[in-house]
Amino acid sequence: QVQLVESGGGLVQPGGSLRLSCAASGNIFSINDMAWYRQAPGKQRDLVAVITSGGSTNYADSVKGRFTISRDDAKNTVYLQMNSLKPEDTAVYYCNADVRTTARVYINSWGQGTQVTVSS
Repeated sequence: QVQLVESGGGLVQPGGSLRLSCAASGNIFSINDMAWYRQAPGKQRDLVAVITSGGSTNYADSVKGRFTISRDDAKNTVYLQMNSLKPEDTAVYYCNADVRTTARVYINSWGQGTQVTVSS
């Protein structure tokens, strides 16, 4: 079993910053890609940013230059630094990870989500 737990969401004014964290725990042998997705009310869940095990990153066009994804493999944790936040960034943010378990089984795991609200 693998669990992902997000933290760091909240209410912030336009132009402000937030840092999301997602810690993975359980029967983890290694983690490949780690990613953040978001889902606004009435919309589909979209990829925000992804980071590979080698540290390569990719971002949605809407967040390029404002958001930064990073990871700490010693802590099995992925971060999302969000700057210059806009009201349209308001959504539930979900962590996702491709995990190889100690049983050498590959699974894709999701966190429970954390709400980010950008409003004055």
